[in-house]
Amino acid sequence: MSPGVAPVSPSLARSIPPSGLLPLSPHPIPVPPRPHAHVSTSPWPCISTSPYPYLRVPVSPYPCPYVPTSSYLCPHVPMFPCPHVPISLCLHVPVSPCPHTHVPLSPWCPHVPQFGRTEVIDNSLNPDFLRKFVLDYFFEEKQNLRFDLYDVDSKSPDLSKHDFLGQAFCTLGEIVGSAGSRLEKPLTGIPGKKCGTIILIAEELGNCRDVATLQFCANKLDKKDFFGKSDPFMVFYRSNEDGTFTICHKTEVVRNTLNPVWQAFAIPVRALCNGDYDRAIKVEVYDWDRDGSHDFIGEFTTSYRELARGQSQFNVYEVVNPRKKMKKKKYLNSGTVTLLSFAVESDHTFLDYIRGGTQINFTVAIDFTASNGNPSQSTSLHYLSPYQLNAYAMALKAVGEIIQDYDSDKMFPALGFGAKIPPDGRVSHEFPLNGDAANPACSGIEGVLEAYHRSLRSVQLYGPTNFAPVVNHVARSAAAVLDGSQYFVLLIITDGVISDMAQTKEAIVNAAKLPMSIIIVGVGQAEFDAMVELDGDDIRISSRGKVAERDIVQFVPFRDYVDGGGSPVLSMARLAKDVLAEIPDQFISYMKARGIKPQPAPPSPDPPGSPVPPQP
Repeated sequence: MSPGVAPVSPSLARSIPPSGLLPLSPHPIPVPPRPHAHVSTSPWPCISTSPYPYLRVPVSPYPCPYVPTSSYLCPHVPMFPCPHVPISLCLHVPVSPCPHTHVPLSPWCPHVPQFGRTEVIDNSLNPDFLRKFVLDYFFEEKQNLRFDLYDVDSKSPDLSKHDFLGQAFCTLGEIVGSAGSRLEKPLTGIPGKKCGTIILIAEELGNCRDVATLQFCANKLDKKDFFGKSDPFMVFYRSNEDGTFTICHKTEVVRNTLNPVWQAFAIPVRALCNGDYDRAIKVEVYDWDRDGSHDFIGEFTTSYRELARGQSQFNVYEVVNPRKKMKKKKYLNSGTVTLLSFAVESDHTFLDYIRGGTQINFTVAIDFTASNGNPSQSTSLHYLSPYQLNAYAMALKAVGEIIQDYDSDKMFPALGFGAKIPPDGRVSHEFPLNGDAANPACSGIEGVLEAYHRSLRSVQLYGPTNFAPVVNHVARSAAAVLDGSQYFVLLIITDGVISDMAQTKEAIVNAAKLPMSIIIVGVGQAEFDAMVELDGDDIRISSRGKVAERDIVQFVPFRDYVDGGGSPVLSMARLAKDVLAEIPDQFISYMKARGIKPQPAPPSPDPPGSPVPPQP
């Protein structure tokens, strides 16, 4: 009996064909005429674990047919459709963002596409699988993964013919956000049984990210100009698989000399040799002419491996003109070119820093101004409906559930602004939602939502709409950690026109020097022209004649993602994607500007069951 693991990637963005629909389950089961009763205290007794037991939603005609733990389909729970089949209300897929569904998942749910399978390892309780799976990684998306483990009993490809050993759920962000991009998860799925542990390791494909910096000089080049010497420059070509050459760099022209020294230049190694260190690199030397008919002086060939030796006798090249060599028996060369210096460094990526231990600290600030409306009325943007999340909660969950994978302690400061707070009723633009000014951090995104709900019951919505205090609050935290070990993201959710524009612009200009980014989500139907000004995509924001070092603000109006119908799951996935897409580039721009390099990833501990080396 031999184990094998089948990872499944229900990544919604890449699972849905252009039509936007997936094939439905071929096994529709009619909804039973009566609900299954589990809890006598609930108005809908089939909902034993849902915190929202009052939902009446039309039932999909295509329920999930593979649920061994349930005899009946509960028709009352679904608020959000199954993310794998947009028009089906599948209750049994725990990767759904739906907070109301807690039905155990069958390992055979037909809506989750299988990504691949490992090899089979014979007779082992501690298998170390060799096969790797290549996945596209997107920081701004929640990329759900499921891993199923089986004990293989035959050569049949049908998984139902083998013994199910357990399964694990996570996101790709959880793996890469763990220390050393190594995540351990308990295997579950068999009631009352410990199924063991699965270890998941992610590694970014290098794709030859090195950048080489080179400098050359030449000596005694041929004289080409009648009234002067030469105006030499060099052209570098990368060889292709078919024997042809592609230009990849051209130096500047050095005027009127036969012994030029060209400026150092940087070039990606992949552009120079496409990652093949032994691939031929051809270099041509020309005398520049104003009319564009540059005179050919000569050429030589080398390789990246040769250049990497640096300045030495191996990197002095004879410049040869083939025509002259054929015509003149005593021809030696048309001069020499010498490599003066060579250096190479990696062009670090966002994941290099995450693997090295950099943490993303997430803070949320919520608008409690009176323009949101009375929270007890259904027209309010803060209305707590028993049927669905309001716009503030939806935006918070969409963004927070992705960023939380990159924060090890899952403690998130949560602030409010624009309300009168107890006990004295003073107006505050920087109050903790949990009531603890010394430590405004909440445990997890659910903790932030709970603190938000409690605050709505204890504060009085007031005004005005001031951003500067919460921006400066996060900036103070960021200013205390400038070594690249932490990066701060502030999410501001607001409904109105900003009241302290001058102060906010100054705060953002100052924050642009710090390791932080700001996301603004505008809810409601107000005009958000001022927010567009803060988002410096077109014109970099400035204050008092000082221009922000970096663009650190991203603004989106929430209404662009909910109007027009469609799946709320898909809408919030698009919202998160759009507001988070710029974070990695903003992160890298700060690290590069400060010359901060990523720390080496911590070594992975030996997997369980590894042999222990004998002691000397």
